[in-house]
Amino acid sequence: MLRRALLAAALSLTSTASWAAGGGAPPKDPGQYVDLLPVALPIVAEGRLVNYVFVYVRINLTGAALPNKLREREPHFRDALVRAGHRTPFTQAGDYNKIDAAKLAATMMREAAAIAGPGQVRSVVVTSQQPRRRVGAPRA
Repeated sequence: MLRRALLAAALSLTSTASWAAGGGAPPKDPGQYVDLLPVALPIVAEGRLVNYVFVYVRINLTGAALPNKLREREPHFRDALVRAGHRTPFTQAGDYNKIDAAKLAATMMREAAAIAGPGQVRSVVVTSQQPRRRVGAPRA
């Protein structure tokens, strides 16, 4: 029993030492983008709140941008998205379970360029959208 404990301790020490010496996995490159935390955007029809859609948005940066600096501004990007979504909802005609991704991307492109500065933002992409609940199609 003692022999097993000593062997386990020796193995853990050698693996810890090799990891600390740089033998571990190299750190991943974070990439030239900023991912926003999920945001719930309202779906409004005929002046009435119908649903919420949770969206995941990625802001792709140019090669000249400093991603770590702009990741610190993620709350500002998210705030701009929430304000824009409540000012003019991104409701998609004919479907209350999705947002108009093209309209959101165009609006967020303007907002992100204002926050990050000129020449910093390449594009805005909606990576995922999930409705809070499934709602039937609007009546004709």
